[in-house]
Amino acid sequence: MIETHETIDEFLARHSSDVEELIRKAAAKEILPRWRRLGEHDVDLKSGPHDLVTDADRDAELYLTGELATLLPGSVVVGEEAVHANPASYEAIQGDTPVWIVDPVDGTRQFVRGETGFCTLVALAVHGVVHASWTYAPVREQFATAVRGRGALLDGEPLRAGSPEPGRDLRVATSHPDYTTDEQKRALLGLWTEGVAPRSCGSAGLEYLAIARGESDATAFSWEAAWDHAAGLLLVEEAGGTHLTRAGLPFGIRGGNTLPFTAARDEATARRVVELLSRDAPGERERPGIS
Repeated sequence: MIETHETIDEFLARHSSDVEELIRKAAAKEILPRWRRLGEHDVDLKSGPHDLVTDADRDAELYLTGELATLLPGSVVVGEEAVHANPASYEAIQGDTPVWIVDPVDGTRQFVRGETGFCTLVALAVHGVVHASWTYAPVREQFATAVRGRGALLDGEPLRAGSPEPGRDLRVATSHPDYTTDEQKRALLGLWTEGVAPRSCGSAGLEYLAIARGESDATAFSWEAAWDHAAGLLLVEEAGGTHLTRAGLPFGIRGGNTLPFTAARDEATARRVVELLSRDAPGERERPGIS
């Protein structure tokens, strides 16, 4: 547990590996035994046909909530499923208490379909600043970590996002149309242009990992839920990338961002994406799947 005189950085130096172990245990205990074994009674809808929740989501979050709060006494946990049950609990991100931000199964649709593209996301934030993050894709056996100012690692090896290859179309993962307003749809239309290859995103956490690895160039996301973004944004930052909103400011986990926003491998790519998101899209331009 954290000592009264201990800083968050000192706590992380002592306990980052403990957090990793807790996440591995949550996956082994609550997530992997249900992968490709879900019955209809194990899956529920939340806000729409693409917003699913399973027993794995709920039970993994309950396990992590108890263990993380014990590891750092005085901290609070903001988890996706707890916030769905009690939206007021999200307000803890606005406070001064250390906050664990948890998405137990990021990519629940992929999990339900029996695909490998899902992960568990945990971030530790204080005063709205993310200090550390953990991204675990258990079936793919990938574990990425980041500590502010200390870099990012994938399975113990340093991550460097690098820059896109000159002359190649930018690979950009975008929000699903069902989760965008009409104004955001118009903004995203700016990406359907020469030199950009947009596609619908999968698990947000794995999209951020792809940027940190240099496998993808940028995102264009239109929602603010901290559990989807906190871990991945720090991972991208510590791998040498950056993130910007349409207002040209870094994305803030406490909200109030001008959307959509981007995370990208480098500053030039981020500014290019923001420029495309901010221009007026001609009315006759159409993105597949958007009316």
